[in-house]
Amino acid sequence: MSSKIWLSSPHMGGTEEKYVEQAFNTNWIAPLGPNVQGFEQDIEEYIGSDVHVACLSSGTAAIHLALQLLGVGQGDEVLCQSFTFAASANPVTYLGASPIFVDSEPDTWNISPELLEKAILSRLEVGKKPKAIIAVHLYGMPYKVDEISSISQKYDIPVIEDSAEALGSEYHGTKCGSFGEMAVLSFNGNKIITTSGGGALLSKNNDQKDKAIFLATQARDNAPHYQHTHIGYNYRMSNVLAGIGRGQMEVLQNRVDARRSNFEFYKKHLSELTQISFLDEKEGYYCNRWLTCILTPSFEIREKIRLALNEENIESRPLWKPMHLQPVFAGDITFVNGVSEDLFQRGLCLPSGSNLEQSDLTRICGIIENTIG
Repeated sequence: MSSKIWLSSPHMGGTEEKYVEQAFNTNWIAPLGPNVQGFEQDIEEYIGSDVHVACLSSGTAAIHLALQLLGVGQGDEVLCQSFTFAASANPVTYLGASPIFVDSEPDTWNISPELLEKAILSRLEVGKKPKAIIAVHLYGMPYKVDEISSISQKYDIPVIEDSAEALGSEYHGTKCGSFGEMAVLSFNGNKIITTSGGGALLSKNNDQKDKAIFLATQARDNAPHYQHTHIGYNYRMSNVLAGIGRGQMEVLQNRVDARRSNFEFYKKHLSELTQISFLDEKEGYYCNRWLTCILTPSFEIREKIRLALNEENIESRPLWKPMHLQPVFAGDITFVNGVSEDLFQRGLCLPSGSNLEQSDLTRICGIIENTIG
């Protein structure tokens, strides 16, 4: 069988071991230490916009803490982008709140401003003002920041900016991760850079960062003994994993460049196939192309391509199944227009790792061309 091509595998840069070795040599094998602070500073310098960063065990943990810091609790409602990974919405339920799912628009595949405002007005009519909006930069493509921010300000509902897939993406020259009341990053093994598992909470308010770290370290009060006046969590990133992150930050732009190059290769070699189209960047948008996604005319053609790739030991994946179609969220309130359901039926993520060779890309394109060409 031909060698395996993964959808998006980890890609080390070579300097990660230096930071990890420092952690071992100094015995900082704990969820605190110089690598944690250093990794946070690296991210702050990269994102800019006076953000403050708390490194955590996962992006999911970051969303959970962001919701808690915004006062979301039992019986509240949170407006969530439906077309995304489940981790964007699951933390809403951790707090006893309910997700209200909002469909996408076709320009960026992200939360529809029109449906979002419709959802807000509908909930206000019944006396339920949502406590937050979770908007996602899906596959690294920025959402319509100006429109969503305007709605947020109009109705005084804060935005949690889910940038789990968008580190390195920009909107009109400003890095993603700096637009919401708070923002979230993920360093899972398949992301642009990885710490094997990990995430970060970003805020322009240093007090929110400090509160997040307090909650992420079991909410231990300042006392000589273990005392707790709040419920806390074991969510802090370890110094060892943060060391991997420090090394990964040194090659971040190279990783973005490589993934954007993958996209351009696919587009150049597959655009002549009338049955395949791509999501292009709008003016002012800069997408990290975390995953290159294609659209086909039908579910049948999408599956034909996916199965042909799978037969050749190549991993691909359908676009996210919308949350409002997930069994676990059956019965939750939704505002839909059919966009995300259509994208799910017709869309496919192609291998996009920054460690792909040109021969890999050529092999993938050849299989697709032979399958539907």
